[in-house]
Amino acid sequence: MKILFASSEVAPFIKTGGLADVAGSLPPALAAAGHEVKVILPLYEGIGENWRSQMTFLKYFNVTLAWRQVYCGIFEIVQNDVTYWFVDNEYYFKRWQLYGHFDDCERYAYFSRAVLEACGHLNFSPDVVHCNDWQTALVPIYLLEERSRTHQLANTKSVYTIHNIEYQGRYGSQVLEDVIGLNPGYLSETMLGYYKDVNLMKGAIMASNFVTTVSPSYAQELRIPFYAHGLHGVISQQSGKVEGILNGIDAQLYDPATLTGIESNFTPKTVTQGKAKCKAALQRAVGLNEDPNVPIIGCISRLVGHKGFSLVTDALHRIMEMNVQMVVLGTGDWQYEAAFRDAQNQYPGRFSAQLAYSAPLSNMIYAGADLFLMPSISEPCGLSQMIAMRFGTVPIVRETGGLKDTVFPYNKFTGEGRGFTFADINANDMLWVIREAVDLYFNNKEAWKQLQMEGMTADFTWNSSAQQYLDIYQRICG
Repeated sequence: MKILFASSEVAPFIKTGGLADVAGSLPPALAAAGHEVKVILPLYEGIGENWRSQMTFLKYFNVTLAWRQVYCGIFEIVQNDVTYWFVDNEYYFKRWQLYGHFDDCERYAYFSRAVLEACGHLNFSPDVVHCNDWQTALVPIYLLEERSRTHQLANTKSVYTIHNIEYQGRYGSQVLEDVIGLNPGYLSETMLGYYKDVNLMKGAIMASNFVTTVSPSYAQELRIPFYAHGLHGVISQQSGKVEGILNGIDAQLYDPATLTGIESNFTPKTVTQGKAKCKAALQRAVGLNEDPNVPIIGCISRLVGHKGFSLVTDALHRIMEMNVQMVVLGTGDWQYEAAFRDAQNQYPGRFSAQLAYSAPLSNMIYAGADLFLMPSISEPCGLSQMIAMRFGTVPIVRETGGLKDTVFPYNKFTGEGRGFTFADINANDMLWVIREAVDLYFNNKEAWKQLQMEGMTADFTWNSSAQQYLDIYQRICG
């Protein structure tokens, strides 16, 4: 099959979150299965010279966006059997921050038009165009008309993936004609109309041939108002074409046996010795007391409400009453940053607040921590818990979205499970399972080792997920 994957960010070229990881890992997995895959993304200023020096200029043309004719250049890199197209327009993309600009609607409407027009100018006829989140939500809508204008798109089907329904691309109705370039008929309830506004994600759900989410549990949760941020009715109405497929991780990138930058590489057979060395190095790096016998609880996240940090701050002092150490890495809302700064002052040598983002330090935490805390209120898929398990770090999670699908709770009677879970959004419930985890760490080393083995040997690769996507592509293409 010929597959065009459209994303606003793609690792390793540019990244702000999990979308980039998916866009960087899924296309190579599809290509490895023997399919022709092209990925298209904006050429942001933040894409470094190390990548720009490898790019080949293909051609330029004008993109039609409402009343505008806008320049578009296409550059190319071929890597891991995948072709990457970079959309060049400095007016829209020569900005260090990817999102949060006053004209984001226009910027990504332009990008969505460029995705489709590039197919005509570069003579590529995709069987499927796979779009992701609100930034490319207009692609399935534009495709409705573009099929009749561009013969390369005559038989192209569209798949739309919701990575996080919280960000929908909602704008006032005045953008429809002047900015997006669609006629007023698209403001209907069967397309973009949403309480008299334009909702790009809603339009993509209605217009695409198939809709996926990033975990099976999240697909079910999106029918519940609490999780769906107003789109539960739309998801339920279109449920016949909605399916959840669990994200994978790059098993080669996150391999404790080969990863550089950690104190000691290790395998499931050498996990005890390897993690002991990584733990000591982590303690030295973040200012914790160097004690091999105390479990370290690690936490790597954006410090925001939907990640469950109100539960952590509510229970923080009771957590620290246990014989544990804790390290938090991330930035976010001021109240959580302040609470963790205060905890570091109150518990010197036992609590470390690393209020920054550091990829090297995150790898040290994955490798050196004993427990990994993810108490998310909502978590569409989550990659951190899978990475932690890959490194023999036992997760403690709330049962939501992909956390529920990947972390099976420990059963003390059978020994089965991969970690510790709790269901309610309640600090006391979280505290209970943390105590259970700490107790197992101290008092049942054999069961603890089994938990580590279950996580380290679980299959979190893209192989199964890529095949599920291919099944969908083939289904909608007949």
